[in-house]
Amino acid sequence: MKNKYYHRSRISENKFREIIKYYSKDFTAEITSDLVGISRNTINKIYQKIRERLVEECEKISSQIGDIEIDESYFDPTRIRGKRGRGAGGKTIVFGLLKRGGKVFTQIVPDAKAKSLIPIIRGKVAMGSTIHSDGWRAYDGLVDFGFEKHFRVHHGKNEFARGKKHINGIESFWSYAKRRLRKFNGIQKNKFIFHLKETEFRFNYRNQNLYDKILKILRENPL
Repeated sequence: MKNKYYHRSRISENKFREIIKYYSKDFTAEITSDLVGISRNTINKIYQKIRERLVEECEKISSQIGDIEIDESYFDPTRIRGKRGRGAGGKTIVFGLLKRGGKVFTQIVPDAKAKSLIPIIRGKVAMGSTIHSDGWRAYDGLVDFGFEKHFRVHHGKNEFARGKKHINGIESFWSYAKRRLRKFNGIQKNKFIFHLKETEFRFNYRNQNLYDKILKILRENPL
């Protein structure tokens, strides 16, 4: 009964591997519960523990150098009437950076002001990088902070790409994230960060074997 991936558990290692297989395929807890014959409540707890490990894994992403796309997005299943665009009431604001050909990094922020976004950029983007953004005013001072190569596309002027100057990569991630999270039919606010970082992890390792990757993480840091 010893399980090197999940200490102090009554679930056998073979059964746990089966759970990880379905998790890596992005099956919901309800479907996995039916397939493995373990209660949905237990599967939910295991899924949550795995997501906590993935948050830790995502936070390991260090400062990246290269062509970096930056953008913010707003997550919420409903729109509050009369509130639109940046700062729309009730929405969770997420800031993201994506290295072209590399990984995406996301962070929940209290607002889309420069004081909230610039420190993240300085911490996750190496000097010498080329930053690509839209025309949002919070990015106005990047050159003053040493990021001399900053190119913008102005969506408000129906400008979305000028050659290599675009943020299509990070916008593609936002579309993927919202499409994936929609299947949960609403996520508790205190659990959103875990689902967000799981989505980030899946995007970053989409071309790898997620089953093997997750097992390796849990072997090094068991539940």
